[in-house]
Amino acid sequence: MSADPAAPAVLTVRLAAPRGFCAGVDRAIQVVEATLERFGAPVYVRHEIVHNRHVVSRLRDMGAVFVETLEECPDDRPVVFSAHGSPRSVTDGAKARGMTFLDATCPLVSKVHVEAARHYAAGRQVLLIGHAGHPEVVGTMGQLPEGAVVLIETLEDARAFVPGGAGGVAYVTQTTLSVDDTAEIVEALKARFPDMAAPHRDDICYATTNRQEAVKSIAGECDVLLVIGSANSSNSVRLVEVGLRAGAPKAFLIDDADDLDLAWLAGARTVGVTAGASAPEDLVQGVIRKLSSAFAVTVEEVGAARETVSFKLPRALLA
Repeated sequence: MSADPAAPAVLTVRLAAPRGFCAGVDRAIQVVEATLERFGAPVYVRHEIVHNRHVVSRLRDMGAVFVETLEECPDDRPVVFSAHGSPRSVTDGAKARGMTFLDATCPLVSKVHVEAARHYAAGRQVLLIGHAGHPEVVGTMGQLPEGAVVLIETLEDARAFVPGGAGGVAYVTQTTLSVDDTAEIVEALKARFPDMAAPHRDDICYATTNRQEAVKSIAGECDVLLVIGSANSSNSVRLVEVGLRAGAPKAFLIDDADDLDLAWLAGARTVGVTAGASAPEDLVQGVIRKLSSAFAVTVEEVGAARETVSFKLPRALLA
């Protein structure tokens, strides 16, 4: 007996775990919410608190005002610094104006700032592996005097770098990079500078690493991989790249279910779904609902790593 031609196609959804919010993102959002609760609206936020347009839109509706410079903030209203970290000049500027400010920088980004300052104090030339213009890179480079940090974006940069002093070199990295790409760059630098100082622990954060490993575990079994996250989210963009490299024939970055074109899934039997570290879980469930509207969907959650990390709010919000 033949299958009912009117029946929806069967689709297995391989749902990566862990996915979505990390502890640093969760803390940053809580900082804005708690600041609004304590001081009332408006609260100014320098740069998007995290790189997700849905999160930013919700907080804007609550009374957050997102700006790119401290000069756009009035002296008499609180300002929150984003999870990506800010140059030291921003903090100094807020202090000089007597502003109330809350720092939502992810503690794992702050760790990179401390490492860079330690290497600089020891007389080493600091190399930062990262992407030019990303706010985390701008913030890390802005912890030290101009010219003290050399940005390394590619293998070619690593091979072409010429040291500028006799104190040796050290490297730190942006926290949201591709683990594999970064390892390649680090190996190239180590081959040239065997005594190069390294972080005590990898700077690429646990959440970035875990999400990339989860994608690797499902990519080769999927006909299509869907990564939920905004286009300016570094860790979300990396998940697409990692998925393609790990064997997914096609991978798409989507903000939400509205971005999902069901035509992408023509002939697909298995679809992988994950979310970047700044994408809320309700967006994931929205995508699954849209898939379920067109297919007979079976959801299988795949992953081993359990995340129990949490970060406290700034002391000023705990008093």
